[in-house]
This record gives sequence, C-alpha cells and structure tokens, in this order.
Amino acid sequence: MTSLVHASLANGVATVTLDSPPNRNALSARLLADLKERLTWALAEPECRVIVLTATGTVFCSGADLKEQRAAEGRPGAPVTASLPEVFTLLWESPKPVVCRLNGTARAGGLGLVASCDFAVAPLTASFAFTEVRLGVVPAMISVPVLRRLDPRAAAEYFLTGEVFDAARAAEIGLVSRAVPEEELDAAVAHYTELLVKGGPEALAITKRLVREVPGLPFEEGLRRMTELSAERFTSEEGQEGIAAFWEKRPPKWVSG
Repeated sequence: MTSLVHASLANGVATVTLDSPPNRNALSARLLADLKERLTWALAEPECRVIVLTATGTVFCSGADLKEQRAAEGRPGAPVTASLPEVFTLLWESPKPVVCRLNGTARAGGLGLVASCDFAVAPLTASFAFTEVRLGVVPAMISVPVLRRLDPRAAAEYFLTGEVFDAARAAEIGLVSRAVPEEELDAAVAHYTELLVKGGPEALAITKRLVREVPGLPFEEGLRRMTELSAERFTSEEGQEGIAAFWEKRPPKWVSG
C-alpha cells in the first residue's frame, strides 16, 4: 500500500510530506499512522537536525477525515481522535526544531499540526478556519497546541464563529510565524532551517523547553533555575566546543561542511 506521507533527508533537514491530495490531505487514521512513522524516523535519525513538515497539492490539511469519522458512528471513540494526540506530542516535544511549510490552506485539525510546530510559514494566498462548531463538534484536541499560540481574543473570535481568515491575519494573531508571497515560501523556510542547523543540538532542545516553561515560573525560582542551567551549559561538552570554535574562528563540530 502506498504511503500517504513521504520523508527525505538533505543537509541536516528531514522533510516530511503529507501526500494525500485527493482528499486534501485529510487526517485519516492511515495518514496519521504514516505521519507518526515518518516523524519517529526523523527524530531517531542522527543526521537530521531540523524537521520540515509540508504537503503536496494546494491544501496543507483540511482537518479530520469526516468520512472516516462518520463511519465510526455508534462505536466508542473515533479513528482520528484516537491517533491525533500522539502526532501532536511528537511535534510539540520534538527536541529537534520543526518548521511547518504550509503549501496552502489549512482547516480545523490541520491547524493543530501547524500550532504544534515551532515555526510556521504560509503563503499569503492561504486561508484558515476553525470550522468545528459549524459541524456541531468542537476544536477540542487542537485547542491544546493552538491556545498556546493564539491571542486569547482572536482564539475566541475564530473558534466560536468558524470565520475564514487569511495568512496575514494568521501571522498577526500568532498562528503562523510568517506570511509571505508564494514565490518566497521556500526561501523563507530555508531562512529558518539554515539558521537552525547552526545551533548546538542539545542547546536547541533545551531552549525549546525554556521558551515554554520559564514564563510560568515565579520570578525568583526562574532566576535560580536558569542560573544553574547557564552554568551547566557553559561547562558542558557542547558549550565548551561552541566557545572554542568561536575563538578559533571555525564552525563547531555539529555544523557540517
């Protein structure tokens, strides 16, 4: 059976591509299983430093496969509902930075994928919507990553109305990092990946957690814990290599070429 998700590796960047354009890359149980497998491969691959998540066709992801979800009527649970949390967790907890390259429009559950990535770059032609309430369902699982990104007022507006909004507005409210002309999409993604591969792998993983956790710490506790972390990193093998490379005017060992 042909995989619905493909993966490739070049120059330290693993590109994971949703490839089910006939149903607009809808989140079926099969696609999610393939996506989990490809992400697990990228996370375990020593040569992979950064992950790019993208898709084929003109739609990044239309959300849950409604045909499949409806087929589960009368049975407890639903195929996509059961599979999606693990994929969100792989993206969110990935020690390797993840860049979402939106090739086009995203809806509903697809926006959970977008929000679970560290960066997201969208073409200005893309549109977005949280359409769940118009179907009589709710944006339940995707709210976990999405509400950590969106301005609260904007979240209430778009979750409750289901209104379509454009990529410029998505960037304004924090759903995506940048919205660019379509012809600049690949260059914008490369801007991030080329910078990210220069960072120490351990330092990147720790900094991902730091960005999320420190704002929730009491001020004095934050200073105490970050003082300990700073000392630990300056004396770490990776930190020592980075400092030595700086003084010797050479790339650190983790930068290839």
